[in-house]
Amino acid sequence: MRMHYVAIDRSGKQCKGEVNATSRADGLRQLEAQGLTALRLEQTTRTVVGRNRRLRAEELNLALYELATLLAAGVSLAEAVEAQERSAQHPRIAAALRSIGEGLRQGQPFPQVLEAAGLPLPRYAYQLVAAGEMTGNLATALRDCVSQMEYERRTRDEIRNALIYPAILVLSGIGAVAMMFVFVVPKFANLLEHADRLPWLAWAVLSSGVWCKENAVLLLVMLVIASTLGVSLAKSPRVRSRVLSGLLHVPLLGDWLLQAEIAQWSKVLGTLLGNRVALVDALRLSAEGVRIPTQRELLERVTQDVRGGAALSLALENRQAITATGGNLVRVGEKSGRLADMLDSLAELYEEQGRSRMRKVLALVEPLAILLIGGIFGVIITGVVLAITSANDIVL
Repeated sequence: MRMHYVAIDRSGKQCKGEVNATSRADGLRQLEAQGLTALRLEQTTRTVVGRNRRLRAEELNLALYELATLLAAGVSLAEAVEAQERSAQHPRIAAALRSIGEGLRQGQPFPQVLEAAGLPLPRYAYQLVAAGEMTGNLATALRDCVSQMEYERRTRDEIRNALIYPAILVLSGIGAVAMMFVFVVPKFANLLEHADRLPWLAWAVLSSGVWCKENAVLLLVMLVIASTLGVSLAKSPRVRSRVLSGLLHVPLLGDWLLQAEIAQWSKVLGTLLGNRVALVDALRLSAEGVRIPTQRELLERVTQDVRGGAALSLALENRQAITATGGNLVRVGEKSGRLADMLDSLAELYEEQGRSRMRKVLALVEPLAILLIGGIFGVIITGVVLAITSANDIVL
């Protein structure tokens, strides 16, 4: 760790600086070797730009990958953690590495101090690290863990990016409709004087516009409240799970989400098995990462069947957790002793099918959104035109 000092040199002149030391005693020894008498020696407080910003998945994955690279190069675990702590840019990662280093110096096992560090890691990461430490392949286990976490991050980003344009399109349409109701439709409010002789559609459009203009502040407050409530609900795991369960019943979109979940489950399971984690433990850990409640419960039942002595392929087929093609791949993997490789192939298969369905979903969402917004505009304009023509008939 970095320690700041204020000291006096041999000539009696005061000087300041920093040293890398594992402890205060080590820092004092280094200063003494340089001929300096320490007046003050304390750990450096990092000043990091944006220290309160959220820890991004890319930063966490990069830190773990660098640690795995140092270990693969032959650097000891304690030295690798110390080097990482000095170069960490995010304060949360730096604090976690500092805690890990202190735990290692006290003789605690790496999986234990890693879990105690409080980093937002998935549950399977600790199992992979424990298996890697047990087999002496900690660097490989960390790299596999980073690969899996990066795969999950790419999947989330892919889904999020795919929905950005449709979301912007829908929100823009809602804003345009609101502008029409608040600023355009009320211009024809005087036509409501003959409301009893106006067509129903014209009366409804004009009345809605007048009400929106008179209650613009109320509508704005309601919008802010609804947005705040929506953001808070979106952060709730229970709400997200219910929304995902509901989306499963939407044509195309439900199949896409389900295949993305199965691909992620297969990838996690294959990675765990490739690092010699027991099958039952690997099934339990991989099922914990599934976000859709119904699918997670299904895979948990598969785990119970395997624990009871059933073959994995048979349990998956009986529970209808994967397709027939996926069941065949798992069966071949069990017979050939290459189950981890077959699960990786299954993940790639589902991932490709998911991308294909994603393209179909996007191909439908965009025109449907345009048609919906265009239809609403058409209703508004039709109502206004009917009001104008009806007014002309009234005058005549």
